[in-house]
Amino acid sequence: QVLRQFVRHESDTVGSLVLERSMNRVQLLGRVGQDPIMRQVDGKNPVTIFSLATNEMWRTGESEVTQGGDISQKTTWHRISVFRPGLRDVTYQYVKKGARLYVEGKIDYGEYTDKNNVRRQATTIIADNVIFLSDGGMREKV
Repeated sequence: QVLRQFVRHESDTVGSLVLERSMNRVQLLGRVGQDPIMRQVDGKNPVTIFSLATNEMWRTGESEVTQGGDISQKTTWHRISVFRPGLRDVTYQYVKKGARLYVEGKIDYGEYTDKNNVRRQATTIIADNVIFLSDGGMREKV
């Protein structure tokens, strides 16, 4: 019975379409790379955009337990888009470069054509929750 809540059987659907739950959820904790910008394209709703850096660190060498070896680090940059009206405006107004943020949302893969008419792919995190973790980047824009 519990399984039935997550997967609907063919008899419960129209035709042979099987409806099942799925999830597209991203959680990021990092620092803002530049002050957010707000864009509006072709009369659509505005969007606040900023980049967020996350770091991964690990020890290489003889043993991960002992102090031997070198520490390696990899920084990954994420493009964050905020569409929700209240969150979009607060993010644009208060987030600054260097702020430490927790971002929840979904990952979106899209395509666009650049100014040279070349087709490009873009990966974006569509944020539906942003939690401010530091005061360092939350000064109001002048």
